[in-house]
This record gives sequence, structure tokens and C-alpha cells, in this order.
Amino acid sequence: MQIRTRLLVMSGVAFAAAACGDPTAANERALLSRTDLAAAFATVPVAYTSGQTTYNSNGEGAGPMFPGAPAFGLGPDQHGGMGGMGMGGGMGWMDMGGGMGPMMGGGLGNDFTGGKGLGPEFGHGRHGDPIVAQSTCTYDAASKRATCTPVTERGLTTTRSVAWSDASGFAQTAFDSVTTNTINTRVAVTGTIARRDSATSTISNASDRTISGLAKGSAKHTVNGTASGREVTTGRDSAGAFTATRAAADTVRGVIVPVADTGHTYPTAGTVIRVMNVSVLRGSTTTASTRREVITYDGSATAKLVITQDGTSKSCTMPLPMGRPTCS
Repeated sequence: MQIRTRLLVMSGVAFAAAACGDPTAANERALLSRTDLAAAFATVPVAYTSGQTTYNSNGEGAGPMFPGAPAFGLGPDQHGGMGGMGMGGGMGWMDMGGGMGPMMGGGLGNDFTGGKGLGPEFGHGRHGDPIVAQSTCTYDAASKRATCTPVTERGLTTTRSVAWSDASGFAQTAFDSVTTNTINTRVAVTGTIARRDSATSTISNASDRTISGLAKGSAKHTVNGTASGREVTTGRDSAGAFTATRAAADTVRGVIVPVADTGHTYPTAGTVIRVMNVSVLRGSTTTASTRREVITYDGSATAKLVITQDGTSKSCTMPLPMGRPTCS
């Protein structure tokens, strides 16, 4: 996917004093609260969705988390324009008022809400997993994996590898649409994004996902996987030097998606756990916030969702397929 490097700015907190030229404005802008960090949860770290996560491709937003200049509002993006807040595009929404409205990164990716990605269409094509469909991959007998040619774009290098096995667990040298039962795919994205205002963002993402039950005649797919992503941006704005860090992690445990030729097949068992930590360091002061989302599928047409932000939890439900979360 194309790596976008426009500015992602955090929650808009405009200070009237700054507009009036108050000399204390810079000090006021340096005093962050957890509420100021809330907007950083609306998207995910840069290139995180290049791997296999529980977010869809729109969850990445417009670029790295950045405090903004001259205030926590709009600032010039890498191309000299005005950066804005990317809102994501999965199922769900994000409360931008500092509250706990679901969900991070715009919501769950369609694969986990009734989309067709993990349904009967998965397990077809060149390598079986759509994320490597356009890649040139070479099988290595020693590792029993096919390593794909790395792709570098705008300072970020993406590497992928895939392994196939049949229903008996024996490794295969290539994907077979009839006999391949399990696909394990690994993706890593690393590199540095440099902005014209001298701020730099270091990116490090990785995912490892296994999908089984792909052999012809299987009635269900089972998904297990992990993903992690981290972006660290260092720079200087009108309030001084800063280090902004955002880290995300996904865990998919035993998610079962029935295979059906018609309709939307949503998960009927398993758990999805998503965590994101954000922080901004100025001088010796760090402001940080943490959010955790746990989605549980129990075989019914309603998934359970528990959101915990900075130690406070709330319970929600999400109709399937493709429903919008409701919290009590």
C-alpha cells in the first residue's frame, strides 16, 4: 500500500492567548493532559495496516502522531499544506471529545465484522493470502518459507514471507487451492520518515498470522495472530523539543469464521485484543495515555466489547454483521 506521510495532528486545543501574542502561550501549550492525547487513538501508527491487523487500511490516517505547531491544532504538513486528522474507516467510531467512544483506528476491519476477506474468498490467488498476492516470493527449503522481494517506499521497507502446509501439517513449496490447509504470513515494516521541519519518525511494525481450515471442503477458517507497531517522532515546535511515541498491539486468539457461499460470514468464536499506548515527552515531563479493547465472539449475532482507557472500563455490544457498537 502507499505510505502516506502527511501530518497527523493531535486534538485541536486552541489557546486564545496565543492569538493575542501572550508570552506565556508557549508554556501553556507545553502542558499536555490525557484529554489532549485522545485524538491519537483515532488512527494507528504509520504503516501498521501494511501487516495483518484487526484494522482496515483506512485506520492508518494521514501520518505520524505529531503535537502540532504552533498549537495543538493544524500545522503545515510535509508538503507545505495544512495537515488534518485522519479518522479511519472500519466499523465503529471514535469519540473525539476525549471520552471513551468506540473504537480505535475507526473500528474493526471488515474481516472481523462480517466482511468477505476471511470468508470463502480467502485461500485463492497466487499465494493464497491476498497480502502477498502481488509479491514475487522464493521458497527456501531450510526455513520452509517463501520470502518475498522487499519493497521500499518513502523511507519505509516492507518485507513479507509466507509458509504453507497441508491438512497433515506437512510443509508445501507453493500454495495449492485444493490441498493447502494452513497459511502463515509474516510482515515487517521498518524505516524513517523525515519531515521538512526537521522532525523525524522512526517506524517499526511486525505481524505474524496463521489461518487454518483452508483445504477444499472445510467448513470454517480459524485465525490466530499477533501484530505490533511503534512510531517515535522527535522534533521541535513552538513549545520546544518533544518526543511523541505511539505503540499498538493486536492479538487474535482462536477466531473462527464459518465458510459460506452466500451472505456475510462473521466470527462465531474467539477473542480479539487491541492495545495502544501514546505519550509525549517535553523536557522531563511525560504525558501518557493507554487504551485497550477486547472483542469476544460467542456464537451469537452480537459481539461483546470492553473498552478500558487509563484504568476506566465500559461494556459495549456490537451487532453482527457490520454493526455499530453501542455502549452502556
